[in-house]
Amino acid sequence: MATRRKGKVVSLSGDPVEHYREGPRSFLPPPPELGTEAIVRHIERHLGPVESVFHELISDAVHLDVHWVKPTAARPFHLLVTSGMSDRPMKVPAELDAPRHIELVATLPERWAIGEEAFQNENWYWPVRELKTLARFPHKYDTWLGEGHTVANDDPPQPLAPGTRLCGAILLRPQHVPEAFHELRFGDGRTIRFLAVVPVHDAEMALKTRSGTEALLERFRKAGVTDVIEPTRPSVAR
Repeated sequence: MATRRKGKVVSLSGDPVEHYREGPRSFLPPPPELGTEAIVRHIERHLGPVESVFHELISDAVHLDVHWVKPTAARPFHLLVTSGMSDRPMKVPAELDAPRHIELVATLPERWAIGEEAFQNENWYWPVRELKTLARFPHKYDTWLGEGHTVANDDPPQPLAPGTRLCGAILLRPQHVPEAFHELRFGDGRTIRFLAVVPVHDAEMALKTRSGTEALLERFRKAGVTDVIEPTRPSVAR
C-alpha cells in the first residue's frame, strides 16, 4: 500500500516508489569508455586476476562488460563485476548526497558454472543478465540507483529465471570484498561506488516497502542471508 506525498508516491516506510510503465526511450549510442582500464586495475588490485571478460557486441546507452574473478581458497566465491555503467552519470536529485557513478557486483557460489557454454543455460546465465539490466536501467529511464534501492523484475514481479522464485534485486554494500574495493576515485573528482546485486523475493520487496530497508536487512542478518546469490533460498519475509 502506498500514499501520495508532494506529488510523489511513497511507501508506508516513507521511501519513494517509482513505476516505469511507459517503456524506455529510443536507442542511445554509448559514450566513449571513460574508466574501463581503471576499473580493471582496481579489480585486479583488490580482488585478483580477471579470468575472463564477457563483452557486448551491440550496446545501448552504455557499453557494458562483465569481468569474472575466479574463487580462491580465502574467498570461495565467483565475482562478476560490471564496467561501463559509470561512463554516464546517473540523474541523482540535486538535494541528495548520493553517488552519480556506480558499478555492480554479483557474488556466486563456487559451484556456479561460468563461461560461454554454461551461459547457454538460463539457470546459469541469469545473474549476468540481471547485472546488465540493472546497469542499463538508470540510463534508459533517466533515473538513478543507489544503496538500498530495489528493482522488481516486471510488474507484477516475475521470477528471474526458471529455477528460482527470486523476482527482483536490492543493491547493498558488497560483503565478500575488501573495504578498499568499495570506491574507486579519479583525479578529476569522479568517484565510482561498487554495489552488490542481491536478488530478493516479492514478499521481501513488500516488507521493505512496508517497513523500510533496515527491517529487511535485519531479517537478512537473522537468517544468515548475504550477498552470495542462492537461487533456492527461502524468503525471510514469511
